[in-house]
Order: sequence, then structure tokens, then C-alpha cells
Amino acid sequence: MTEDQPAVGSAEWSHWRETVDLDDYANRWKRMAESGQNPHGEADFVSRFEPSSVLDAGCGMGRVAIELATRGYETVGVDLDPDLLLHAQQNAPTLVWHVGDLSDFDLGRTFDVVVAAGNVIGFVDEANRSKAVWRCAAHVAPGGRLITGYSINGTWPAPHLYDGWCADAGLELEARYSTWDGDPFQPDSTYAVTVHRRPV
Repeated sequence: MTEDQPAVGSAEWSHWRETVDLDDYANRWKRMAESGQNPHGEADFVSRFEPSSVLDAGCGMGRVAIELATRGYETVGVDLDPDLLLHAQQNAPTLVWHVGDLSDFDLGRTFDVVVAAGNVIGFVDEANRSKAVWRCAAHVAPGGRLITGYSINGTWPAPHLYDGWCADAGLELEARYSTWDGDPFQPDSTYAVTVHRRPV
């Protein structure tokens, strides 16, 4: 696999991978920090739950996983795209990275938090989105949480549809926000950060 032959995903994912410059994308977060912006909103949000272990599902270049690891959490990353994982491995060679399709991966263990940030669910092929949610949920420990964030744009899963998949996987809706900063979710919100919990 090469950077001009991205891994299979949704049409939106293929388009993103074919058009994005990966080095420029990686530097985007550095530029945010240099300009005084916070590039770690997702890690800040996950840290509120004080997990001992985190799975970054659809981890890409590992930005969220690496930041969480620097905060002392045991962190594992999984992604479909080996090119993106290569960047992650180069930036954090001591962390555990897995190449895997979210619709059928099985790491053989559970985590306190499974986080899928950065429009991960929307970038999964439509036919496999519910399977991806179920497989992510299967890696959530009792009392643990599945946390996702993605845009609401008319073509990606509506919140009620996503909630149904989580319920089918044994998770309960705990909270929904419109940003990683925890701003309230409104009917006209264009982004959803959702927390589902597995009962003890």
C-alpha cells in the first residue's frame, strides 16, 4: 500500500486520502498549537473520565493516542490505513499500533474508553457503519465508555441512528455535546460528541 493508493473506506474517505497531503495534515496540529489554539480537545475530553486504558479507534496518525499516552494512560491505536499508522509508529514507536478494519477487528481485550474521534464513523463505508460501532462497543469494558465525535451533515449517521446501533451493542446513552469542549448539543448542532456507557 502506498500513499497514492489509500485503504478502502467510504467514498468520502477515499476522496480525503486522495486529495490530502499527509505531511501538511500532520503539521496542521503543530500550527494550531503555535497559534495559541488547543489541538488536544479530544484528549482533554477523554481525560475527564480518568481511564486506565484507552483504545483510539480509527487513530490515523495517532495524534489523540499519543497525547493520551503522554498523560499516563495505557493507549492502543487501530486503523485501516497502514500509511497513516506508519506516521503514528514513527512519532511514537513504543506504543502499540494495529492495522485493522473497524467493522471486523478483534484485539481480544477491553478498554475503559474506546474513542473514535475525527469523523471516524462517517468515514467508514455506509454498509459497515453499524458493524464498526458494534466492534468498537465489544472492546468497551463493563462500566467503560464509547466516545465518538463526527459531523452531522445529512449523509453521515444521524444521532438517533447511531444511538440505536449502540443500544443494540449493549451500550446506554450517557451524554451528547456539540463540541469536544462540552458545549450543549442543540437541534441545529452540526457536530456531535457522544458518550455511551456499558453498564456494570
